[in-house]
Amino acid sequence: MENEKFETSAIRTQTERTQFDEHSTPLYLTSSFVFQDSEDMRASFAEEKQKNLYSRFSNPNVMEFTEKIAKMEGAEAGYAFATGMAAIYSTFATLLNAGDHIVSCQSVFGSTHTLFTKYFPKWNIETAYFKAEDAENVEQYIQPNTKILYLETPTNPAIEVLDLEFFGKIAKKHNLIFIVDNCFATPYLQQPIKYGADIVVHSATKLIDGQGRVLGGVAVGREDLIREIYLFARNTGPAMSPFNAWVLSKSLETLAIRVEKHCENALKVAEFLESHPNVELVKYPFLKSHPSYEIAKKQMKLGGNIVAFEIKGGIEGGRNFLDKIKMCSLSANLGDTRTIVTHPASTTHSKLTDEERNEVGITAGLVRCSVGLENVDDIIADLKQALD
Repeated sequence: MENEKFETSAIRTQTERTQFDEHSTPLYLTSSFVFQDSEDMRASFAEEKQKNLYSRFSNPNVMEFTEKIAKMEGAEAGYAFATGMAAIYSTFATLLNAGDHIVSCQSVFGSTHTLFTKYFPKWNIETAYFKAEDAENVEQYIQPNTKILYLETPTNPAIEVLDLEFFGKIAKKHNLIFIVDNCFATPYLQQPIKYGADIVVHSATKLIDGQGRVLGGVAVGREDLIREIYLFARNTGPAMSPFNAWVLSKSLETLAIRVEKHCENALKVAEFLESHPNVELVKYPFLKSHPSYEIAKKQMKLGGNIVAFEIKGGIEGGRNFLDKIKMCSLSANLGDTRTIVTHPASTTHSKLTDEERNEVGITAGLVRCSVGLENVDDIIADLKQALD
């Protein structure tokens, strides 16, 4: 159907039925595929016909999942990976050459930051960071050899919101490849391609799975760029497994309804935290107190499921809070049915100096809460007793 609505595409995009007339897509747990004769094999390898050759290249389950994400994001094509970081690394490794330059928002996921600062410099690829609050001056970081403009919005874990329309125009003006990590928003809440993004990447491990079961990543966007990413991945092997693709494709059928409830719960949690005397600051895109509230309302349908808040008492206050949590999970994952609390300064970002943490918005008492699907009264009761 033309012009299908989001939820309909998520549910009705499926592989062709087999001779068994199954209603739900079966699992294609096969490493390889067979050919009818030598000409079929030759034409398939020459890409004169669309056919699965080998599950490292493509597989019916993986193709179904990728097609759904591409439709949801309004993208021309896509490729799915074993993890979100495989998607991010493969995208950069495909598009960059030695001597190229990246301009990125400073607040990015820790592993992405490690790629930019530890590994890419080995291949003479440098990154210039701009701060979210200094976004209007981003052009001063662009050099003649800049090739990619990269950002997350909302950012991890500082929950900063960046204006996609503004950055889309900057990328076009300077002929840069504009890449957006859309993991926190999901394609249900935000479609960066509408604002000029060339490629959108996701860790499907998070809200796309939504139940903390499998790992996965995906990149979707311009067909010519995805073609190059596909060729790189085909030869380097970071492919998504058919089983994980099957799980994730099923998860997408409930993405809209799940994310609606996550966001409803998260807003109530954020409003409760703002009223608590032991909380200094709360950051949630759909709180009026968020510095980029108007931008969030413009480009996001709802505020997402991640709330960041600052506990009084610094690192010890953060540790004390975690030790008193009873129901919520202490985990490094996010986007799960179960509410998860993380204290980055003492865990995920503990190896950074205080100065480095402050540079990316990770203060001593910052807590990241991935609000789940439990009854919101129970979530708030647990947070309240730990804060009291």
